[in-house]
Amino acid sequence: MRNSYEGKLHHSDSYGIKSQNPRIPGESTMKKLLATLLFILIAFTAVPVLSADSIEAVRKSAEQGDKSSQFSLGQRYEAGKGGVKRDPGDAAAWYRKAALQGHIKAQTNLGNLYRSGRGVDKDYAEAMRWYRKAAEQGDTRAKVNIAMMYASGEGVDKDEAEGLKWLEEAAGGGDTQAMVQLGIMYRAGKGVEKNEAMSFEWFRLAAAKGDTIARHNLGLGYYTGKGTKKNYTESVKWHRKAAEKGYPPAEYSMGLRYAKGDGVKQDYTEAASWYRKAAKHGHASAQNNLGLLYRNGQGVSQDYAAAQDWFRKAAERGYPRAQFNLGNMYLKGQGVKPDREQAGKWFTKAAEHGHKGSRKALDSM
Repeated sequence: MRNSYEGKLHHSDSYGIKSQNPRIPGESTMKKLLATLLFILIAFTAVPVLSADSIEAVRKSAEQGDKSSQFSLGQRYEAGKGGVKRDPGDAAAWYRKAALQGHIKAQTNLGNLYRSGRGVDKDYAEAMRWYRKAAEQGDTRAKVNIAMMYASGEGVDKDEAEGLKWLEEAAGGGDTQAMVQLGIMYRAGKGVEKNEAMSFEWFRLAAAKGDTIARHNLGLGYYTGKGTKKNYTESVKWHRKAAEKGYPPAEYSMGLRYAKGDGVKQDYTEAASWYRKAAKHGHASAQNNLGLLYRNGQGVSQDYAAAQDWFRKAAERGYPRAQFNLGNMYLKGQGVKPDREQAGKWFTKAAEHGHKGSRKALDSM
């Protein structure tokens, strides 16, 4: 059972790591990098921490010109929490009042609204203007956003090298999302010269600061021995830290470790438990592997109906191995009446994704 994240994923105690002879990535490469960074920003952006003050107290203070209260009121309107209904327009208005007084986070958040066109007309140039004001005051999140805009050419001439510079500045200032992205880039050699040791160091930096994605990738580094020495025990340690935060790829990796006995005592019951956590989060490989355990009766009572259910969930997400496994169940009549038509349907889908076993199965039908 191969971990679809491992080998494909795709942080030094010093923040002063710089790139070495960065090369300019192609358009398709940059799209992948932007998609990865956007996923990190969306999936793991913290929920705004609102002040405990009543909405009346915050509003009174904001109207008296207190920039922190103005920012807090903007957060409340953007999130639709803390005693107000969501209103991006009001959020923008209050962020602007705070931003004009030099409130760093308000400047960044106002930039976000202009960039996305929420509460204001979309305006990349205006977004960049506010990001730069925040970046000049040291805001690392603004620097990450500037990096993304240069990489994609939003409101500026597309310049991947300039984007990389801003990303490194953000990472150097302690921004873990920037560190994670640099780790991914150095591991894959996308946008920079491939350097697995540098990748591992960026992941180690971010992991030490508690970043969940970095912890998972650190676990992958220890497991594969890329950028460091192989150490299955350390791999399990870091995967577990990420898995306990509900990160599906790490939950899946924990399932693999227990299924194979790498760094832990082999335990199919534990493997099933971790696969189930990832499967419920929609992780196709985990859904497929959980189906295998049910089909084989490993760590769980043999249950063809449950196996078919998990295979189907993964198959419908386009996962070839699950499509093949589902086809086999129809062919053999495991948990269902034998149905060669359904078997052929799923074998064909898997074969179209390059699954060799399905091609052979079709040839023999």
